[in-house]
Amino acid sequence: MPSVVVEKLQISFPLYHGQSRSLKRHLGRSLSGINGNSPTAHLAQDARERVVVEVLRGIDFTLRPGDRLGLIGGNGAGKTTLLRALAGIYEPVGGRVRIEGTLGTLLDSSLGMNPELSGQENIRLRGLYSGLSRAQTAAVERDVEEFAELGSYMKMPIKAYSSGMSVRLAFGLATAIAPQVLLMDEWFMAGDGAFRNKARKRLEDIVGKAEIMVLSSHMPEVMREWCTRVLWLENGLVKMDGKPDDVLSAYLAPKPAL
Repeated sequence: MPSVVVEKLQISFPLYHGQSRSLKRHLGRSLSGINGNSPTAHLAQDARERVVVEVLRGIDFTLRPGDRLGLIGGNGAGKTTLLRALAGIYEPVGGRVRIEGTLGTLLDSSLGMNPELSGQENIRLRGLYSGLSRAQTAAVERDVEEFAELGSYMKMPIKAYSSGMSVRLAFGLATAIAPQVLLMDEWFMAGDGAFRNKARKRLEDIVGKAEIMVLSSHMPEVMREWCTRVLWLENGLVKMDGKPDDVLSAYLAPKPAL
């Protein structure tokens, strides 16, 4: 049965050449903000005595089939870092992440794509990685070609694509294979209006097929429509965890004037 279990997750990044007191003071001033509304960097020292920024600190949650988790928080709160830790891109320095089931990601338009290979070759490699048969891979290739509408560019290296073309190819490919656990950042809303309208139906289909979803977005209307639970992150910690309406109402409430 698909599941996502996150226990006491800690993610930190070392600051090289970060031993001087002046750097620590500078980072503390620049990242804490003057009005208290900006993200605060939490500096610490690891076992090798390096100065590190603790991006996530002791995150805990469990997801079962049917769960749709939304991540909200300001820039620097740790949303994208959490998604990348779930995807296995970042290794925890503490705690653990355990995912059961097939995993699909919509995190970065270039993630998992080889720019030296053509669109078609990237699709075939993804098919091999996903364990698809030749017939299944051929079906995915036809589906992505029809959706992306890249024509002869499908036979060209993707390094020759514009950013918009890359997004269409990556989106088409990422949504062609339905996973049990789906991770999404809000880059999927990139592109012009026509592309977003076309993509929405496709995205709704894959969201409906996924048994578990984790979505990071700044769009409250998307959270309310697609999520059953929302996690509010602030400075790498969970500030609130609950029903979408409850958490979003607290998050969007006017801040008291200082």
